[in-house]
Amino acid sequence: MMPRHRDFAVTDIHYALEPDLSIDDFTSLLRRSTLAERRPVDDPQRVAGMLAHADVIVTARTAEGLLVGVSRAVSDFHYCTYLSDLAVDEAFQGRGIGKELIRRTHDAGGHQTSLILIAAPKARSYYPHIGMQHHDSCWIVRGDGTGGR
Repeated sequence: MMPRHRDFAVTDIHYALEPDLSIDDFTSLLRRSTLAERRPVDDPQRVAGMLAHADVIVTARTAEGLLVGVSRAVSDFHYCTYLSDLAVDEAFQGRGIGKELIRRTHDAGGHQTSLILIAAPKARSYYPHIGMQHHDSCWIVRGDGTGGR
């Protein structure tokens, strides 16, 4: 069982733009947030591409340097910012880290852009709680995982 870290205060969390986030830190956090269920965490080459081609990566770390939150987005910096990954370590959820990551991602993408995300099934009720508006028209063509081969 993972240790719970409920004794940390929100002020003990340090946020930063971190374009060189390591694959190991990223995949470790995805596993601790449950987002790994829907991400290719066992394919380091794909994860490397996900990180290398993101336009905005915002991290949340404890004073000790433990990665406890990440936001990964692609943006044209003029019209839209697509927040493709928002992950917070389950032991640190409920303290506003996700909301702050979203705010900082929108700051980095530009407030003239619309910030867009597709909610993970377990997180659908979270986004209205922090003031995001539901949009009912979204369509997806799923990738086959071959990278176009």
